Amino acid sequence: MQKETKTDCLKRLNRVEGQVRGLARMVEEDRYCIDVVTQIAAVRAALRRIEGLVLKDHVGHCVEHAIASGDPKGQRAKIAELIEVLGRADR
Repeated sequence: MQKETKTDCLKRLNRVEGQVRGLARMVEEDRYCIDVVTQIAAVRAALRRIEGLVLKDHVGHCVEHAIASGDPKGQRAKIAELIEVLGRADR
């Protein structure tokens, strides 16, 4: 992972960690259900953005390297891996 991407992801993950702690407090305080669900949606959206950054980095480096290598077996493996993870991401 590129240093810039790593730094950005870690900042975002720390923010998400704070959001999750806030969610726990909301539940402990018996906050209104819709407010809790709204915050859960915000956490999920933040995680999706982080996932997008990591995938972009992966395609820009790992997949690109496999394509440039000229190794058909390695290329197919990286593409299959990417397709598999994208399929899981939608679940």
